Amino acid sequence: MARGKLSVRYIKEILRLRYEAKLSQREISRSVRVSVGSVNQYLARAVAAGIRWPVPDDMDHNALVKALFPDQLVTHKVRFVIPDWPTAQVELRRKGVTKQTLWEEYCQSHPHNAYSYSQYCHHYQVWLSQQRRSMRQVHKAGEKLFIDYAGPTVPVINPDTGEIRQAAIFVAVLGASNYSFAEATWGQSLSDWLESHVRAFEFLGGTPTMLVPDNLKSAVNKACRYEPELNRSYNTLAEHYSVAVIPARPRKPKDKSKAEGSVLLVERWILAKIRHETFFTLASLNARIRELLDLLNNKPFQKLPGSRRSQFESLDKPVLRPLPTHRYQYVDIKKVRVGVDYHIEYQKHFYSVPHQLSGYLEVHASSSSVQVYHLDTLITTHPRKYHAGFTTNPVHMPENHRAHATWTPERLLKWGGTIGPNTKIMVQLFIDAKSHPEQAYRACLGLLNLNKLYGDERLENACRLGVVEGLRSVKNIRNILKHKLDQIPTTKEVNAPLNQHHENVRGSTQYQ
Repeated sequence: MARGKLSVRYIKEILRLRYEAKLSQREISRSVRVSVGSVNQYLARAVAAGIRWPVPDDMDHNALVKALFPDQLVTHKVRFVIPDWPTAQVELRRKGVTKQTLWEEYCQSHPHNAYSYSQYCHHYQVWLSQQRRSMRQVHKAGEKLFIDYAGPTVPVINPDTGEIRQAAIFVAVLGASNYSFAEATWGQSLSDWLESHVRAFEFLGGTPTMLVPDNLKSAVNKACRYEPELNRSYNTLAEHYSVAVIPARPRKPKDKSKAEGSVLLVERWILAKIRHETFFTLASLNARIRELLDLLNNKPFQKLPGSRRSQFESLDKPVLRPLPTHRYQYVDIKKVRVGVDYHIEYQKHFYSVPHQLSGYLEVHASSSSVQVYHLDTLITTHPRKYHAGFTTNPVHMPENHRAHATWTPERLLKWGGTIGPNTKIMVQLFIDAKSHPEQAYRACLGLLNLNKLYGDERLENACRLGVVEGLRSVKNIRNILKHKLDQIPTTKEVNAPLNQHHENVRGSTQYQ
């Protein structure tokens, strides 16, 4: 028989075995299946109360218990002290705290009218089943941060143009304390997603052990119940903050119930309250969200002690991991293909790589630099450019291409002018056809080098014909020269008047 459930019959049996049967306390313990300590305690209290064996017949249960435990209230209706289940629920979120630990503390506080361990667990489950469904999952302190976007958006009006943009609402909530974070961003792009994580960590003052995002594209490239494929940039952020990312399983709403519950609260307590307010900047919207967010986190729980903030201060905050020394800098990671000109393209700008490389590489682009990786090995780094064009490191070029690095549009036009005016015009047309002059250098050199095979005069004639016909490629000019089209007389030359005084031309007098 476990401690806290002894009836009058068992108490009297202990007294009988001690004073009548003359058994030791250990033998009594084995006989009535009560711990030796409880046997010793009951016997000591009986001596202190002057109770001997046999117990008087008129001493019923209440009288006996009152005599043994005068400091505790005994009623007919309640035999056991009901544990403080909400506090127990909160304590179970602490790392290392188990129901066994809580039961032992409960028994120490109420040694004579406490439930047995099995009954303690049973009544806890009964109480838990009567709470909200979101309470059924027990989250350890500092363990999980649930992340999602709210469904509704908030309009932000540009005061200069009147343009209306819809701001997305990012929401994050700690599993143990329900401490929530929310902010507005211009969208749900990868950069918005990652930078919101950074601000959420700074709001909390530390990082949890795990992140539990929904399966949106910014977080997961390929949703899968067993092996979801994380976005490469998201994985880089997780490595920077030493956190694990465990996406919610598809079509498993319980995996993200905390996030959905927090999103619902944000919609009710923040978005609903600002639905009639007008915002002209994203900063003013976020300032208003922060005011209402503080009210939400300080709002007392209905069925649990304290508030989100007080629970955060006592549960999550002490066990959150410290933030790293350096703030995370957003890095866009993409796969790119090496072109035939040993350049890779990122946002319409071309960056050189060693000419020996081919196939696919990986670009890590930050706000200040572009790093190129091959099989997780850094190949080269370039300053970030925000305009169309080329950035070429001469070291990456083959030997026979390095001489071309000194070419300029002026030099090419001057060379074309030495061949002829039409050749110069064709060079200018090549340059004008490209968004950046460097993109036309190779075509210009290919055009001008045709004079080595066909001479300056024929190249000038071919360019003249190309200008007239609207041709704009080296291949077209080469075909003109190859098929000797530059040597065919023009239409004007074919229609020129014949010499009427030639000796082979007969006149009208020959037919008289």
